[in-house]
Amino acid sequence: MTFPLEAIRRWLVQLPAYGLNGIGTALGVLLVQLLAAALGGLPASLLASSGAIYASLADTPNPPHRTWRRVAMAAAVGLVSSVLVTALRGHAVVLGALVALLAFGASMLLAWGPRAGPISFVPVLAIVFTMAGPAPGSWQVQIEHALWTAFGSLVYLGWAVLASRWLQPRYRALALAAVVEGTAALLRSRAAMLSAGPREIAGALPLQDWMQRQVGLDERLQPARDLLFPATEAPGAQRQIAILLHAIALRDTLLGSELDLDLLGEDAAAERLRLALAARIAATADALHWLAQAVQWDRPMAAAPVGDQGLPAALAAFGDDPRRSALAAALGERAQHIADDLERMLQTWRGQAQPVPLSAAELQFFVSPEGWPLAALAPHRRLSSPILRQALRSAAALGTAYFLALALPWASHPHWLVLSVAVVLRGNLDQTLARRDARVAGTVLGCLLVLLFAWLGQTWLSGAVFVLAVGVAHAFVNVRYLVTATAATMMALLQAHMAHPAGGFAIGERLADTVLGALLAWAFCYVLPAWERRSLARLVARVQEAARVLAAEALRWPEAGRSDLALRLARREFYEAIGSIAASAQRSAAEPSRVQLPVPAMATLLTRCHVLLAQLSAVRTMLERRRERLDEPSARQALVAAQAEVAGVLAGTVEAGVGHLAGAGLDWPDPQAPLLPWLQRRLQLVVQGARGVRQAATAVQAAGARR
Repeated sequence: MTFPLEAIRRWLVQLPAYGLNGIGTALGVLLVQLLAAALGGLPASLLASSGAIYASLADTPNPPHRTWRRVAMAAAVGLVSSVLVTALRGHAVVLGALVALLAFGASMLLAWGPRAGPISFVPVLAIVFTMAGPAPGSWQVQIEHALWTAFGSLVYLGWAVLASRWLQPRYRALALAAVVEGTAALLRSRAAMLSAGPREIAGALPLQDWMQRQVGLDERLQPARDLLFPATEAPGAQRQIAILLHAIALRDTLLGSELDLDLLGEDAAAERLRLALAARIAATADALHWLAQAVQWDRPMAAAPVGDQGLPAALAAFGDDPRRSALAAALGERAQHIADDLERMLQTWRGQAQPVPLSAAELQFFVSPEGWPLAALAPHRRLSSPILRQALRSAAALGTAYFLALALPWASHPHWLVLSVAVVLRGNLDQTLARRDARVAGTVLGCLLVLLFAWLGQTWLSGAVFVLAVGVAHAFVNVRYLVTATAATMMALLQAHMAHPAGGFAIGERLADTVLGALLAWAFCYVLPAWERRSLARLVARVQEAARVLAAEALRWPEAGRSDLALRLARREFYEAIGSIAASAQRSAAEPSRVQLPVPAMATLLTRCHVLLAQLSAVRTMLERRRERLDEPSARQALVAAQAEVAGVLAGTVEAGVGHLAGAGLDWPDPQAPLLPWLQRRLQLVVQGARGVRQAATAVQAAGARR
């Protein structure tokens, strides 16, 4: 017995978080089915499993208190929706109006942000599952249906909370491992760029690869914060939190290391140093990869020496040129800072206590908001709101799909057409097109698989496949939608067949409804469209304000005992603002050319933002690691002047180069001089970076206005 259990444990350890979550969801639905079948037979089992599936949509890797609130909310929404649909089954026209109303309300839930995304699909699923079975006759039967649905939801809610508590250590480890691996990928990107040769834009990596790695890391950071930061008292959590914060610091150290490489020149010595720096960073990335594996598998990690990678010899090649030698030494020192950050992470994992720079209360500022305040709806009462436009669009599309299905010449399954439109129609054209193709392909595959299982003729197989399909569809919805579409098709067909076996599977109608629904969703994308350019001014203003706040926090003299919470919050906001610009530009590529965003201008803005980030990171590194070499009164004065000039430049009230720092030259300082000239030079580059952001932002707005 020991060997199978150990094999299962090893297999589970290799699964990603979404895989574990999908297995947990399938087991929860199976538990509900078995309990309901034992208490009320097959009809009760089908109704209870519907309630469980409604609740399960919100069951994602989260801390238990969030799992409780979100799953309960999904269960309540599903129950109310199914009761309303059941009550109106005999009134086709009124039911069509209810479908449109539910679609509107479901889309408006998105006003509460990503946490409402899974719950917003619950009303649609309630429409499909409720209409798939025979219509209940009397009001007593309707009440019985509602009670079994509520029973399934409540049982699944209890299961979800228990499973969440049990899986928390694993979820936290996987989230941290994903962040460490994402950081390693960022370093590999940096090493590859260094090996390729001089940069085209001083201080910036090529946009495409850099943004891909940055966005990938940002997508992993927030889930890790949400899982780790509320669990400060959990065993091992302090160590995990410290590693996460060190990983965030390492990204900022890497940003600062990009600067000034263009000043080296392009001779053999410069190329040798670039390659040595690239090798050092690549070795650091390899060490981070092994650390990620250790975190994921919860195992000790042996010493991972990075080595000098030929860096000392490459630095010595500049001995005859004092200015280039000083620059090379600075670059070597930045590489050492990266190694120092890595060593802190490794020491923390080995159990050597490392101070956490934020208190438990301060960590909560970085956790995603929770709850359902009505104030979130206030900004979406105007037609200019993308969420209100999507809600109106969804109501019109799903209402049209329902009434069109009633008029179709083939067997009437209005809920199938409604489902096809609902899953394809997204808030923007880019995602709608991707969902359209995946939905059609997934439906074809799902229908073929259902036909295969029907040909086998094993009754028990339908129930087993249904539970498996629930877990697979749940696990892959945000990973690979083609898999989810295939599993969801099987789930819907099997659910309808188990509820009404005499009706068969109706494969032909299902395929026709899917294709028609995909076309309808595509067409309705052009009804009240929320093109990306509508939010361009807001996105650009957010970037400039985030840059101003970050500069104000970064250009402060570090006070002993003063928390850097405000700096960390400002830095996160700037990263998120940059990510919003990048995501908007990507989505706009699928829109009609006449409304597309000015992508080249936005690419320039993103590049300038990263230059400014790198300059601010370099200043902060100097202040935190070498402030003892600075004359404090003079440095404070220079920082205050830089803060004011950056704010004026970003606001458009000060022209860079004519402010208080205009006299600070951009030449490389004398290596024998005190550190203050180096700080002054870096501050002037910060101002120039702010000017670049302002100019690029103005160009983006001008280009967007011309379209």
